[in-house]
Amino acid sequence: MSRPLTDREIRSELEPVAAANVNRHEAAVTEWNPHDYVPWERGRNFARTGGVDWSPEQSQLSDVAKAAMVTNLLTEDNLPSYHRWAVEQLSLDGAWEAWVGRWTAEENRHGIVIRDYLVVTRGVDPIALEQARMQHVTNGFGPTADEEAKHRPDFLLSVAYATFQELATRVSHRNTGKVCDDPVADRMLQRIAADENLHMVFYRNMCSAALDLVPDQALEAVADVVENFRMPGLGMPNFRRNSVLMAKHGIYDPRLHMDEVVKPTLRKWRIFDRDDFTSRGEQRREQLATYLESLEHQVIRFEEQRDRRLAREERNRASKAG
Repeated sequence: MSRPLTDREIRSELEPVAAANVNRHEAAVTEWNPHDYVPWERGRNFARTGGVDWSPEQSQLSDVAKAAMVTNLLTEDNLPSYHRWAVEQLSLDGAWEAWVGRWTAEENRHGIVIRDYLVVTRGVDPIALEQARMQHVTNGFGPTADEEAKHRPDFLLSVAYATFQELATRVSHRNTGKVCDDPVADRMLQRIAADENLHMVFYRNMCSAALDLVPDQALEAVADVVENFRMPGLGMPNFRRNSVLMAKHGIYDPRLHMDEVVKPTLRKWRIFDRDDFTSRGEQRREQLATYLESLEHQVIRFEEQRDRRLAREERNRASKAG
């Protein structure tokens, strides 16, 4: 049995694939400007410049929309952590440097435009938003729960995680736009979701090439990510409350994670159709299949509990109205 390849060796072997995918991305991307997606006519000064400070009645967003918008924005705000992760795990050599720079610049626009929208429309409390940003960015983020692993070189884990994370973020942005009841917000979040999809394709293609190069090693990384997936918003202020609201109202819930993120990605990589794994890889694939079966049961239980809860709330509203 040949020895496992190191991160450095894998990156070197895959650099031509990275270069081709940087070129593909640049040809596919749509250039856009954040200021074109913000309704500036709705803006006015705050108290320090002679206007009026924010108050809750000024927001036209529902509680669900506010929770989702704040979660999405704080996720984008943590770009310094993601950039640091990308530099450490992907490196700054050749095509990898080109990708890290391009990806970082594009991601930065997302935070800019969402914040401008929320401040101009007074959708959320800007002081609370800034306090949450400070806390979240200061805490940073790693794709694993292991604090020591945050800075441990693991190229394969990183590209696998980024694939699922970018797709999850795309789903969250797109569904958030639908609950904002504002065509401007919906258009803005559609634009961001399209970016996230292209980013996902880059990482998905890199992981696909890694599966061809080092099947067992790449499968181990993919399975580890699927079985221990953490949304990038984990750890931000009020994340649990906001994520529960988002799940309850179908913005991002276990069913979406399973059916729109995990399953299609594993199908794209042909994880359960490949015949190039060793016996060790086959065993790991069986473990992953067992996990997915248990996850499906968890999803069903969540849906049943949510349906009962929503039905109970609807009955209570009807009783009060009567």
